[in-house]
Amino acid sequence: MVRNKKAVTLLLGDADMEMLEDLAKKKDASKTAVIKQALRLYKTVDSRIESGEELVFRRRMPEGLDHLEVFYLI
Repeated sequence: MVRNKKAVTLLLGDADMEMLEDLAKKKDASKTAVIKQALRLYKTVDSRIESGEELVFRRRMPEGLDHLEVFYLI
């Protein structure tokens, strides 16, 4: 399968460019690969939210804990 590729010019501010460069370095990937992965992730999240699912971030429990008790003092 031959894919037609198209070029896009992207103008980023300093903070966004630094973020892109940091992610590329952290993931050992090109900036193009990071942007492509971000687009795929955004499309997946957007499609799933549109279909009624929700996105939840959860912090992992520290090693050895199976639950966390929270006490409120009134």
